[in-house]
Amino acid sequence: MAVGEEDLAGRLGDAKINALSTPRLIQLLEATTIEAIKGFLSPGQISLGTRVKILHLAPTPLGMRVTAHAVLKEVDNRRLLFEIDAYDEIEKIAEGEHERIIVSGEWLLKRIDKKKRERGLEIP
Repeated sequence: MAVGEEDLAGRLGDAKINALSTPRLIQLLEATTIEAIKGFLSPGQISLGTRVKILHLAPTPLGMRVTAHAVLKEVDNRRLLFEIDAYDEIEKIAEGEHERIIVSGEWLLKRIDKKKRERGLEIP
């Protein structure tokens, strides 16, 4: 990805920091893990992020490109543990781990609907 205006830390209220925000970096890393397993899930299965542990090591300025990597490190039943990292055009900018679980998409939708009903929210 190329760091755009919408990806900047300054958008979160951190003064005028024109560098990639940590939340946007985490989103990129998480998307990388989803892409890595996409072809391995059974029909009806999805993966949910349950834990992210990263070090944001260096700033990446507006316009610079970032590349993220994910390596599946461990599988424990439905739990997947990834080693993740990211680099800009100059250096390593992040490293860490991301955990996901595999669930039924139908199960998740039922759980969401139940919570909506409990809160009195409309279910489309």
